[in-house]
Order: sequence, then structure tokens, then C-alpha cells
Amino acid sequence: MNRLLIVGILIISTAPLYAQRQQQNVAKLKEDARNAVGITGADRGKTQSYCQIVDLLGRQLGRADQEKDKKKTKGLSQRINQLQKKLGTEFVVLENILEDIDLKSPDGREIASIIQSLNESCPD
Repeated sequence: MNRLLIVGILIISTAPLYAQRQQQNVAKLKEDARNAVGITGADRGKTQSYCQIVDLLGRQLGRADQEKDKKKTKGLSQRINQLQKKLGTEFVVLENILEDIDLKSPDGREIASIIQSLNESCPD
């Protein structure tokens, strides 16, 4: 019974620390997203590469995949990899952020809107 009580006290006492860590992580993800978007958006070449990746991923790669065109899919994937190298660490940061967030949560939607602001600089 004493062990159960100790475990209960530990859980209750560490819950605020867990919540605080989550808030710090979200704040860091937001800051990282703003920095990566700012750096990419300020560099015309990086913005162009980012927009090409968005276009390749969003339109062309999806179409090639639907058509089961493996050769085209492979070529587009290689092109995306080349563009990612041009973008450098900023693209990796954005990729990691998107993997780490829950797009259904308010914080996730806020971070997604930060990244979406970069998409708005892309031509249609």
C-alpha cells in the first residue's frame, strides 16, 4: 500500500513538470518554424527551391504515383532530394517539425499556419 501511495504522489508531483516541458517544446517548435520560414523566405533562391519542392510533392509526384509511373516517380524523388540539399538545414527543420506536431491540436495548427505563410510566397 505504501508503494502505491508513493507512486501516486510521484505521478501527481511530476505532472506539472511534464506539462511545462510540453509547453517549452511547443514554444521551441514555433520558434524553429518561424526561424526556418524567415531564413527561407528571405533568400530568393531558397524560396524558389522550396516552391519547386511543394509543386513536385503536391502535384507531380502525386500524379506520377497515381499513374503508377515508377520511372517518373523516381526521377521526381531525385529532383526533390537535389532541391532539399539547396535548402539545407531549414528544410530538414521544417520536415522534423511537421513530423513532431499534431495537426489537429491548436498548437499544431498554429505551427502549420507559420509554415503555410511560406507556401503563400509560391506562385500557383
